[in-house]
Amino acid sequence: MNWISNVVRPKIRSFLRRETPENLWIKCPESGQLVFYKDVEANQFVIPSSNYHMRISAPLRLKGMFDNGEFEDVALPEVQIDPLKFRDERRYIDRLKDARTKTGYQDAVKVGVGRLEGQMVTIGVQDFDFMGGSLGMAAGDAIITGFETAVRRQTPYILFAASGGARMQEGILSLMQLPRTTVGVQMLREAKKPYIVVLTNPTTGGVTASYAMLGDVHIAEPGALIGFAGPRVIEQTIREKLPEGFQRAEYLAAHGMVDMVVHRHELRSTLAELCRLLTKAPPAPVQEQLPVPAHA
Repeated sequence: MNWISNVVRPKIRSFLRRETPENLWIKCPESGQLVFYKDVEANQFVIPSSNYHMRISAPLRLKGMFDNGEFEDVALPEVQIDPLKFRDERRYIDRLKDARTKTGYQDAVKVGVGRLEGQMVTIGVQDFDFMGGSLGMAAGDAIITGFETAVRRQTPYILFAASGGARMQEGILSLMQLPRTTVGVQMLREAKKPYIVVLTNPTTGGVTASYAMLGDVHIAEPGALIGFAGPRVIEQTIREKLPEGFQRAEYLAAHGMVDMVVHRHELRSTLAELCRLLTKAPPAPVQEQLPVPAHA
């Protein structure tokens, strides 16, 4: 009996069991429906049935924005790691190492320069997968480097914001990035170059309280959560029930907090048109956008 239980049955099970990749199916966070990963990937990571916009990594976002996925990766300054020697349940430096291993890049922001429908632009992207896209010294320096690059190259600056706010492990040093990035916005404004912010899901905390709400034009992806404090905190503070859809992109557009809500399929052409209008550039010749590899 032991031979049948321990040898025969496991061999039969292993023969019948099919090995399935972990990412073969995606569960829609909104409807709970299981969707084939390749279908979502082909649809720019928008769930076809529910229109739910999933998060995109920073490298993939950059490739999807630039013509043919080609751009110059802007070198970002290095900053002191763990200046406060912070520790809660784990050491901050260990959390950083895990985030870098998981994502493959140094911090939450990447910056690239290239052509968007023929026009040179600088694009910065916050990646929520890196410690919730939190704003620390490295991310602040990267955002400012983006402003400086746009001024030096005389290009518009497009920023994709996605963050839970300031990084608590860096204390006052993370809060200092709010006025520093605001100075960067002013520097670009003095150079008379457009600053366009795309608010993705979620954009909250100190990021919303600084550079994410200082653009010349604010675009939001459908359904994006945008605000300072979360809705649950607000409800507990004011002890009132919040309106339906409060702090979502569509609610903010209806109340004048963002200029437009743009579907991801139309985002690239919308940004290109805005850059042409704001820089008074001539219309670009029609170019066929080559498919971009899905994996960064």
